[in-house]
Amino acid sequence: MTRGCLVPLVVTALASPGVAWGADFEDNPWLEQRVMDMAHSGGEIEAPTNTMYAFKRAVGLGADMIELDVQSTADDELVVLHNATVDDTTNGSGEVADLSTDEMRALDAAHNFVPGTGTAPGRPEEDYPLRGVRTGQIPPPDGYTADDFAIPTLAEVFATFPEVPINIEIKGRADTDLLSFRHNAKLLAAFLEDSGRTDVIVTSFNDAALATFHHRAPEVPLAPGMAGIAAYFFAGVKPQPGTVALQIPVTFNGIRVATPAFIERAHRDGYAVHIWFSGSAPETEATYNELIDACADALMPARPSLLEEILDERGIVRPGRPGIDPCFESGAPG
Repeated sequence: MTRGCLVPLVVTALASPGVAWGADFEDNPWLEQRVMDMAHSGGEIEAPTNTMYAFKRAVGLGADMIELDVQSTADDELVVLHNATVDDTTNGSGEVADLSTDEMRALDAAHNFVPGTGTAPGRPEEDYPLRGVRTGQIPPPDGYTADDFAIPTLAEVFATFPEVPINIEIKGRADTDLLSFRHNAKLLAAFLEDSGRTDVIVTSFNDAALATFHHRAPEVPLAPGMAGIAAYFFAGVKPQPGTVALQIPVTFNGIRVATPAFIERAHRDGYAVHIWFSGSAPETEATYNELIDACADALMPARPSLLEEILDERGIVRPGRPGIDPCFESGAPG
């Protein structure tokens, strides 16, 4: 995701099935769930962003969870897409809120994907090896279908990954369109209530959207939005009830945010720390290793295959898997 401001992403709570916790949690299980690969949009440098192909591929690589964004269609279906329009990533045009779910599903979500680069419109045709899989012009890769290259609905993702934690970020039509954020927050609260799942956490850069969501779904854990992160980072003000993790960029406007000191403070205050990139730092082996050694609980890579290689080569502890913890002898902070 491209960010113009200090904004956290979605983080997922690994609560046990049937256990709801959030508003007044005492023991934060995220502090024991490390070190995690949270595939950002499924790994948008390596696969078409926010597609079932990307999510399935990331989970197959070993990702501990998937991260995604939600918008709502004209018929109030939650679909998985970062932008408020379909122009950037697909062969279509228009605002998500003005299109039906069927119209959205017909689009080719890999239309502008360039392997190793990500979404990059305007390149020569040969740069897009997956263009046309969705529309039947070329066959899908082995093990996948044309539907895996569509814009998925949130319901489809939940049905496909019933046991994989899912990070959900509430998006809106525009940064200033508070009504659209709140509308999507209400839809998501109702969706999660119907799903009965407890392995989901919700966030948004818009803290008002989070407040709306939390009012309707107080049992679902949160990661704070822009104002919450800024208040904590600069003034030490703890975010709203229900917060279990702090989602931070590596840097912001030249300021290093993901420092060992910040992570230590967050752990001391009872929060896990998950780090997103989205242009805030190069996604290289050196960067990934540096953040692992800084005691981050999770990274949100656009290059999940690279992160998986690093974690495997170093024998780093993973959720449910033994290994070396570079920061905590017990395998958990504190």
